[in-house]
Amino acid sequence: MTGRMSEEMKPGSLSLRPLGTAAAPKPEVLCIFGTGDLGRSLGQRLLQSGYRVVYGSRRPHSCGPLPQGAQVMSHAAAAQSASMIFICVHREHYNFLETMAPNLEAKVLVDLSNNLRKNMYPDANAAYLQRLVPGADVVKGLNTLSAWALQNGLLSGKQVYLCGNSAEAKQAVAEMATKLGLTVLDRGSLSAASELEDFPLRLFPEWRLPLKVAVGLTAFFFFYLLIRDVIYAYVEKGNDISYRIMVSLANKVFPIVSLIMLSLCYLPGVIAAFVQLYRGTKYRRFPDWLDRWMLCRKQMGLLALGFAFLHAIYTFIIPIRYSVRHKLISRVVNEDNETTPFYFDNTEAWATDSFYVLGILGLFLYVLLGLTSLPSVGGSLSWREFSFIQSKLGHLTLTICTTHGYIYGWKKFLLPSTYKWYTPPGYMLCLIVPSVVLVLKVLLLLPCVDRTLTRIRQGWERSQPREEMGDSKATNL
Repeated sequence: MTGRMSEEMKPGSLSLRPLGTAAAPKPEVLCIFGTGDLGRSLGQRLLQSGYRVVYGSRRPHSCGPLPQGAQVMSHAAAAQSASMIFICVHREHYNFLETMAPNLEAKVLVDLSNNLRKNMYPDANAAYLQRLVPGADVVKGLNTLSAWALQNGLLSGKQVYLCGNSAEAKQAVAEMATKLGLTVLDRGSLSAASELEDFPLRLFPEWRLPLKVAVGLTAFFFFYLLIRDVIYAYVEKGNDISYRIMVSLANKVFPIVSLIMLSLCYLPGVIAAFVQLYRGTKYRRFPDWLDRWMLCRKQMGLLALGFAFLHAIYTFIIPIRYSVRHKLISRVVNEDNETTPFYFDNTEAWATDSFYVLGILGLFLYVLLGLTSLPSVGGSLSWREFSFIQSKLGHLTLTICTTHGYIYGWKKFLLPSTYKWYTPPGYMLCLIVPSVVLVLKVLLLLPCVDRTLTRIRQGWERSQPREEMGDSKATNL
C-alpha cells in the first residue's frame, strides 16, 4: 500500500498547472448593436463586470472610439459570436435587423430603445422588433438606464424592469442585470413593453408625492400665517404690515415646512416598526400606502434640506432690512431724540444663543444627511456607516431641530396674546408631528412595548372565530 501511494505521488504522475488556471471559466460574450453614447457606456460597464463585449456596426473600421478591450465587427459576425444581443439603436434604424433575421434565430434581443414622446408609434418598439425577427426572443428592459449612470457606475440597487414572452430569455437578462448591481422587476409578457417605454418620459415620478406634500404644506401655512399675522393686525389694530409678507412671513413658513418634511421622513419607519411588532414578524409586506411613503423618504429629506437652506438665507438678511433697522433705532432713541436705557436680560441671552446654536448644528447635520443620500457619496460607505448616518444622526437632527423650535416658542404659549383669533401660532402646529415621531421612537426602545403589542395581538387572535383562526393558521403554514 505504501508503494502504491508513493507511485501515485510521483511528480510524473501528477498534472501540475499554475494555481487557478484550470478553474477559470471563459467569460461570456455579449453583443451590442449600436456604438452611440448608450452602447459605449453599456459596453464599458459589461467589460468591468467580467464579460467579453463585441460590437456590431455597419462600418467596423470607422465607428469611433469604443471601450478598451471590446471588439468590433459586422452585424452578422457579431451576432454569431453571442447568444444575447443588446439593441441600442432607434426604432427607425431597425430595418437592417429584418434582413439578418436568419442570423438572429434563437438569440435573446434586449431592446433598450425609448421614444421622444408618448404614442409616437402605434405599437411598442419591442413588439415591432419581435415582428421583424420572429425567431428571436425579444426582452424589453434596461431602457430606464442612462448613459451617464452607466459611465459613473451609479447602478447599485437601482431598479430596472423587464418584460418578454420567453421566461428563459428574461431569466438570462435578469442574471446579467444582477451582476451589474441592478435590482430586476419582471413586468410580465411583451404586452407591457409600451408601459416600460413610457417610464423614461415621466417627469420626476419619484418626486411627485413629496412635491405635492411640500406644496400643500407651504400653501396651508402661508395662508394660515397670513390670516393670523397680517390680516389680524389690519382688522383688529388697523396696522398695515403687508411688507412682512416677502421676508418675515416666508421665513416663518420655510422652517415649519422643513421640520414637518424631515419628521415625515422618519415617521413611516416608526410606523413600520410598530406594525412589525404587532404582527410578530418582519417578513410580511407592508400596506401599499406605507410602501409608497417609505420609497419617497429620500426625496422628502432633500426637500426638507432645501427649505432649511431658504430659512438660513432669509435669516441672514434680516438685520439689513429697513423695518428691522428702524425698529432697533426706535428702541434706543425716542421721538425727542433722547436715548432710553436698554436693560440686559441674562435669560433672554441664553435662550437666544441656544436658539442660534441649535439652528446651526441642525443645518450642519441636514447637509450631512443630504450629502450621504447622494449615490456618489453613499456608495462609498458601508451599509453600517450609511445606516448610522441616516438613522442615528437623522434622529439626532430631528431632535435638535425640534428643540430649536421649542426654544423659539419659549414661554409664548402661556401668553393669551399668542392665540390670535383663538388660533395657535404656526410654530406650535409644526412641533406636533416631530414630537410624535420622537416619542414613538423612544417607546420603541422600551422592552415593555414589545410585550404589550404581543398581548394585544394575542387577545385579538383569541377574539376571532374558530374558522378564521383555522384559515389564518393554514395560511401561515
